[in-house]
Amino acid sequence: MTKAISMYLHVHQPYRVRNYTVFDIANRHDYFDADYDHRTSNERIVHKVAEKSYLPTNQRLLKLLNEHPEFRLSMSITGTVIEQLERWAPHVLQSFRDLTNTGRVEIVGETYHHSLAFFYSRDEFEAQVQMHREKVQQVFGQTPKVFRNTELAYNNDLAYWADRAGYKGILAEGWDKVLGWRSANYIYRPAYTENIRLLTKNYRLSDDIAFRFGDRDWSGWPLTADKFAGWLNGMHDAQVYNLFMDYETFGEHQWEASGIFDFLEHLPGEWLRTQGNIFTTVSESIDTFQPVDTVDVPQTITWADTERDLSAWLGNAMQSTAITNLYGLEQAVHQTGDLALIEDWRRLQTSDHFYYMCTKWFSDGDIHAYFSPYENPYDAYIAFMNAYHDMCSRLSQKGVLL
Repeated sequence: MTKAISMYLHVHQPYRVRNYTVFDIANRHDYFDADYDHRTSNERIVHKVAEKSYLPTNQRLLKLLNEHPEFRLSMSITGTVIEQLERWAPHVLQSFRDLTNTGRVEIVGETYHHSLAFFYSRDEFEAQVQMHREKVQQVFGQTPKVFRNTELAYNNDLAYWADRAGYKGILAEGWDKVLGWRSANYIYRPAYTENIRLLTKNYRLSDDIAFRFGDRDWSGWPLTADKFAGWLNGMHDAQVYNLFMDYETFGEHQWEASGIFDFLEHLPGEWLRTQGNIFTTVSESIDTFQPVDTVDVPQTITWADTERDLSAWLGNAMQSTAITNLYGLEQAVHQTGDLALIEDWRRLQTSDHFYYMCTKWFSDGDIHAYFSPYENPYDAYIAFMNAYHDMCSRLSQKGVLL
């Protein structure tokens, strides 16, 4: 019996808004130029994450691809991080190209600016998807065949759109409340679609690596490659194990001292030791396995927080006010034809800005605070809204009525 591991890694860095104050409004438009601000310096953060995660991970993945012809994986990489790597760390971008040049690393499509545009403007969403497709073609020579929305945000409408757009597959969280009695370890058909296939993240196995790996109080610690492969081999009712996680899992979220790189280096060998075990890209999973059922997802699900919904970005008044106001500028911004203004507006759409404004408590709140460059959610909101008001000022100066 053939069983596959389909590993999908997501690469993203936003343009963080600097400490943009009320005194900057109508005077300076450099929302993202924070080289002098240690916490929000995009250049500094890109270099830090590259040294801790991207470069050592890519070095090991390339070694594994060379040593194991059967090994393959998928990744997505946002336009915002590609731009930053082009500007500040071209050698790091080349290390990603080295992986895709093997022919066994697939790029998954998404929005260029890692935005939630699908839920606010279908025109803007489609424009960003096209921008991302063209950037991936330019940088990596691939045309994405499978789609993932920002933060794995998914519902029936998105699947219907992706099916009509010609994608062969779409990714989503394998959330119990959606799958019900079904297992995340199979290929499915999204409801109300004709051709597209649905791949669902096995969040328990993925989170064992992404979140629990270094936790010495976890019952599964220490997690070794042979132990993990043994768990998967012991599960007989499965087609494909979808291990979806952030690229920064390796070296940034789980530090090198945790043993995460040793785990990565030994996993392919341990998995391939058993006859019938393979690795697949997300496209190859669709080509290899037949769908076993239809999954209906009328509500929106994501891969974030315990609720697995959009509340990580839209759960409080600050978040909903900020994002609603921003998308309210769409027509006026495009009316100007000012490419710099349009780009600033799109950079402000990146979902991270609203994530930083989250006011949840307990474990979810701790995760939000870990990723945020701000002292608290209110500072994130203030900096963002000051940038928004400056954008309104720029529109007024151009004679555009709001």
